[in-house]
Amino acid sequence: MDPAIRADLAHLPAYVPGRSVPGSIKLASNEVALPPPAAILEAISRAAVTGNRYPDMGMAELTERLARRHGIPAEQVAVGCGSVSLCQQLIQITCGEPDDEVLFGWRSFEAYPIVTLVAGGRPCPVPLDNDFRHDPKAMLAAVTPHTRLVFICNPNNPTGTALRRDELIRLLDALPPDVVVALDEAYCEFVTDPDVPDGLTLLDRRPNVVVLRTFSKAYRLAGLRVGYAVGAPSVVAALRKVTIAFSVSALAQAAALAALDCLPELLGACAEITAERVRVRSALLAAGYPVPASEANFLWLPLGEQTTEFARHCEWQKILVRPFAGDGARVTIAGVDDNNAFLAAAHSFPGVSKQRTG
Repeated sequence: MDPAIRADLAHLPAYVPGRSVPGSIKLASNEVALPPPAAILEAISRAAVTGNRYPDMGMAELTERLARRHGIPAEQVAVGCGSVSLCQQLIQITCGEPDDEVLFGWRSFEAYPIVTLVAGGRPCPVPLDNDFRHDPKAMLAAVTPHTRLVFICNPNNPTGTALRRDELIRLLDALPPDVVVALDEAYCEFVTDPDVPDGLTLLDRRPNVVVLRTFSKAYRLAGLRVGYAVGAPSVVAALRKVTIAFSVSALAQAAALAALDCLPELLGACAEITAERVRVRSALLAAGYPVPASEANFLWLPLGEQTTEFARHCEWQKILVRPFAGDGARVTIAGVDDNNAFLAAAHSFPGVSKQRTG
């Protein structure tokens, strides 16, 4: 007889990471291609000496530094093993009954339905609008008495689109005050549109809103897994209760602290990426590709049924993009040479048919 395992896990979709192939240019995972600055690498090396000891489970120094940076009390900051772990923790603290629902736009971050099912919630995807943006009216219409948590990825992964201040505020204020709302801002450092708000400015008088941030993207620490949440002390205290013990390693904590000392260098690289984003999108539009405006470090090509063929074509050219079969391909913005190699592959793709774009 087989061991007793949760029956619903048989139907759990697997998270599909961006592939790495030796000799190919990887534009599949929204990573910043540059390595961490030398000061961060030195901090990691120093921390490795204490690898025989457990890390600080409370992550006190990093929590305090983040609180000072944002001008808030430390009890409003929860650090986690990447922001995706905080997503799962949010579900754990809000969903405890079989009918409890987690609402999110779709397509959006593909971990949302997975971590919802793992944590025992019911995923409720809401289609994006025709411009590949969150649809506030549809999201509000999807709220039920069982809704416990709403994820709003802004800018949205994988489309790069973003809700602007007025429409986001209207959505937040229209949602029931007892429903927790997570503003997932993993790509906020790449936002250039002044009308796209910093979610931290929207927390006042909204104790049900939590902002998620990560060190994986702009801070170049995707391999070390550090993220944090900012919210009301009651929500943060609950998040800390369900944190896996010692899940943020000493190396990760040291690297994150060092990254906070390297902000000018790290954010300067973000500005270079956003400039390249404009150039690459313009070239794709000129070639006939429909590409919505992006506020992240990637672009979305809504190729529909051509998506898999396009990704295969790019791989033949030694370029790895992230296909979402039947929907589109997400392409990370990298350095000039890698971006030019991708553009050459895109220009040589024989089957571009125009889709809708914003």
